[in-house]
Amino acid sequence: MYGFFSIAQYATSVVALDIKTGEARWVQQFVHHDLWDMDTPAQPTLLDLNTADGMQPALVVPTKQGDVYVLNRATGKPIIPIKERPAPQGYLVAGEYAAPMQPYSGLSFEPAPLTEKDMWGASLIDQMMCRIEFNKLNYDGRYTPPSTNGSLVYPGNFGTFNWGGIAVDPENGVMFGMPTYLAFTSKLIPRDNLGNTETNKGEQGVNTNEGADYAVEMGPFLSPLGVPCQQPPWGTIAGADLSTGEIAYQRRNGTVQDLSPIPLKLELGVPGIGGPIITKGGLAFLSAATENNFRAYDLKNGDVLWNVRIPAGGQATPMTYLNSKGEQMVVLVAGGHGSVGTTIGDYVVAYKLADKAK
Repeated sequence: MYGFFSIAQYATSVVALDIKTGEARWVQQFVHHDLWDMDTPAQPTLLDLNTADGMQPALVVPTKQGDVYVLNRATGKPIIPIKERPAPQGYLVAGEYAAPMQPYSGLSFEPAPLTEKDMWGASLIDQMMCRIEFNKLNYDGRYTPPSTNGSLVYPGNFGTFNWGGIAVDPENGVMFGMPTYLAFTSKLIPRDNLGNTETNKGEQGVNTNEGADYAVEMGPFLSPLGVPCQQPPWGTIAGADLSTGEIAYQRRNGTVQDLSPIPLKLELGVPGIGGPIITKGGLAFLSAATENNFRAYDLKNGDVLWNVRIPAGGQATPMTYLNSKGEQMVVLVAGGHGSVGTTIGDYVVAYKLADKAK
């Protein structure tokens, strides 16, 4: 019998422990010497997966980098191949180092590296300012080390996947998730230069980074008008086959109606934080985007089958249950989320699934 969770001794990893002895049976690390806040926030998902080598006890872990690791949970061996590739080595402060190689999975929603032409904005001037700032930042692609000049972190610290994780259909061996794409910046500040700077106000801004020689200033890479500097989509929904690592679809998700001063229903694909669920009938439910909407999707192709406005941000994972009449319900806590700026509330909303036979 095993327990599965991340543990500081094996940073940015998933570790299998023998419950009887507490000893580590195997470990798979997702980042070597993490300098980027690329912790593994999502819980592992367990299922028995039908593969080319037969039925295997599987464990699935999505990461901020966009990689989805599919492992044999008994042995830790990869079901979908894991390889390593060279990582950037420049811009390091004195006494620091960056791992020369970093792992990645054969199933990945990692975005392409950003370029100047990817810069975007609410106006031409906004776009120009983003391009100027992009060229000021240090950036050599994924895993560019933090620096005193300021470095671009992409995928950003909200991740491609975050604590909401993914949903898995155990019968068909497929996953559904919400890959998000929002670049961040990371700047190191010598501790002696902090002065009266306000620190530790939340996930964004300046963190004192106690015990280190440098504080760190982190936040999303936004234009002067407060929109992401990179072109959309910033949020998508996607499905994939966990046995083969093949991505079945990936589509824009959500409009900017709750992000812009004018409520325009432009489906640019917005970021979010939260998780989905899947029902046995082949539906996926998700309400994690920075838009006060709750949607149902066709698991096979990602089509939106149902879309309803809710009174606050749905940055939570829905759940489903049978009511006293034996009818299937889907319920969501709509409380909003300060870090993504959605409407704050204290609502619990529930919906009854229609009976196809009727």
